[in-house]
Parts: sequence; structure tokens; C-alpha cells
Amino acid sequence: MSADRAQAKPDRNQAVEAALTQTVLHPATHGTTKSSISLDQLAEHRNDPSAEGRLLEVYRLIGSGEGHQALDKARQLTQDVPNFQLAQLVYGDLLLAQTAPLQHMGNAPDTLVSKAPERLEQLRVEANRRLLALQERPPVGAIPTQFIDLPATTKHAIAVDASRSRLYLFENGPHGLQLVADHYASIGKLGPEKSTQGDQRTPIGVYYITSRLDANQLTDFYGVGALPLNYPNEYDRRMGRTGSGIWLHGVPSESYARSPQSTDGCVALANPELKSIMERVQPRTTPVVIARSLEWVEPQAQETPRRDLHNLLEGWRVARASGDVNRLMAFYSAQFASGTRDYNQWRQLMEREAGTQKGRQLQLKDLSILAWRDRSDVLVVTFGELNEGERTGAIKRQYWGKEGGLWKIFFEGVIG
Repeated sequence: MSADRAQAKPDRNQAVEAALTQTVLHPATHGTTKSSISLDQLAEHRNDPSAEGRLLEVYRLIGSGEGHQALDKARQLTQDVPNFQLAQLVYGDLLLAQTAPLQHMGNAPDTLVSKAPERLEQLRVEANRRLLALQERPPVGAIPTQFIDLPATTKHAIAVDASRSRLYLFENGPHGLQLVADHYASIGKLGPEKSTQGDQRTPIGVYYITSRLDANQLTDFYGVGALPLNYPNEYDRRMGRTGSGIWLHGVPSESYARSPQSTDGCVALANPELKSIMERVQPRTTPVVIARSLEWVEPQAQETPRRDLHNLLEGWRVARASGDVNRLMAFYSAQFASGTRDYNQWRQLMEREAGTQKGRQLQLKDLSILAWRDRSDVLVVTFGELNEGERTGAIKRQYWGKEGGLWKIFFEGVIG
């Protein structure tokens, strides 16, 4: 009897391990590409106290054939975080594997599957995205291409990769941007690339956090709070995009996380993870890049575009300080618009200011340059504009676009 049991235990563990592999390669989210998560990748999270880290440790134990330890860890996780539905699913699989072969992850009885097939599939996709985030880690020290230059006053930056259901938090220190955390995130029901009000898509582009909303200002639907974004930005408006109310926010208290595509366009995170972000980032100065798929580069690769764009902005600064309106307006698009002012009205404003500006030294303080490539190349440039002798000045934001291969300003305005 004991020999039969000893033989049965490895078989059940192998079945669970095979089911885990099937989850990682689930065709609904990863096409036909064959790949796998190594135990070394999973082992990196052995001491991660977060709910996701503990779930990954359960997966590692499964892959190592340590079924009993995996079961114990899963049981404890579901007790500590009872609203973590994916953990409940894995725990159920491990319980089932003790008595019967496990065909695949989420091997619920047919009676339950028939009642909630969509939710079960969503949990499988969630498991896939969390695991793939381990396999497809950004290179150490790399940053998204959109971050060209950030001033020391910008303490943090955020990037969201819609294809991987992942949010990356960066800290801006003496050595530049450093990745300090990344979290599973949910986006719109119909995916990225928002264009119209109510289309249930998440916008892609370069945005800024505009404010902070605490839980006592919101309903439980938003969890511990929200960080609204400035969608639609000026480029979105130029492209005719509509809608509003795009936030980074939490989830209802009854849930730990939402499925990868389940919001009306916002980016939703688990409450503990959003809370940690809200405690760190600052409204107005924190950029948020949302991309269909992030492209990562070494910081050194940004040196050439950074230098070229600094030269471009220096040319604009000199023209602005010179009082030469013709020289200055050469930097502006004929399709320029700022509030109610078009190109001609903006030129008139610059002519009125030229007399007082001429001969005065103009400084650009806390310069931020973010790049975006959509249907065309776009720059989002933010800076403080200070005249000689001033300690403070207006905070301005410009949007630049390529026209005939040349950068032109199509929006400029004071923010805050």
C-alpha cells in the first residue's frame, strides 16, 4: 500500500506541473509561440511578501514537484487574501490533484464551468499574464524609449504595457530612472487605443497624473483611491479623440484583482499595490506612458536624441528671448492652437510680448522631454519659464509634431 502511494505522489505532481506549463502557453494570450518559465525565474520571488509573489512561489513549488508544500502555501495564501480569486483557483487545483489527475489549470467540475465559463477563462489568462511577466522581464537598467529626459524635480515615472497587463514604477534619482516595482494591471474591456467616448478602450500615449483621490472621496468600486490622468491630452484632441475620466485606480474590496481586460478604459491595480504607488508619486509632475507594447533601451541610447532635442529647445529659447517674432514663429505649426487662439492670434500675442521680452535673459527650468510615436512623432515638453531676476515663473507645456521632417509646436499653454 505504501509503495503504491509513493508511486502515485510523483504522478500527481507531474500532472500539476504539466498543467502549469499549459497555463503558461495558453494560446488565448500568447499565440503559438512556445516558451516556458524557468524555476530560476520563479525562485527570484521566493521572499516576495506580496500576494503575487506568494502565488509565484506556489507555482515554483509545483514545478519543483513539491506538491505538499505548494498546497500548504496556497492554503495559507487563500486564508490571508481570501478575495484573491486566482489563488483560490490554484488552491482548488492542488486539492483536486490529491485525488484525481489534473487535466489543466482551473480544472473545475463541468457544472461550475458551465455557470461561469468566461470568468474561469479570465482567471487562466490572468495566470498567464502574471507568469509571462517573469519570462519577459525588461533588461536590467533599461528604460522605455518614451523617457528622453526628466528633471530631478520629477521623482517618479510610470509606464504601462497593455500587451503584458503590467505597470512599471520608476524612481528618478542621481543615476537616472531606476525600475523599483512592477505590478499586474487591468485595462479596457476592448483593449488599448481609445478613440471615442464609451468605447471601453484604454488610451495609449503620454499623460500626467493630475490629482489624487482618496477612498473617502469615492465609492468602493475604486478601492483605495485613484490617480486621474489628463486624457484627452492636446495630441488626442488634435486627433479628434473624445472621452474623459481615465484613471489609475484600485478594485472593489470584494476582489483582489480584475481580469486583464475588464475596465471601461481605466488602468486598475490591486489595492495594496495602488496604495503603495499613491504614497510615492506626485500629481502634476509624474508622467504616465501607456503603450500597446513597451520598447526598452539602455539609458545611454537616449543621449543622442536628448542632445538633439536640447539643441532644438535652446533654439526656441533664444528666439523667444530675442524679440524677433519671425524667427520665433518659425518654430510653430500653421495648425497651432492654444485654447481659443490659432496661429495668427498666437503670433499677435507674441508680437505684443516681443517688446518687453527683447534683451531679457530667459531660462527654462526643470525641463522634461517625453517622446511618443503614434501616427506621427510627438514630443511632450514641460518646463518652468523664468525671466531674468525671477525666482519663479509659469509652468508651460508644449506639444511638438513632425511636419516635413521638422519639429513644429502645435500647442503651448500654461499648466497648473
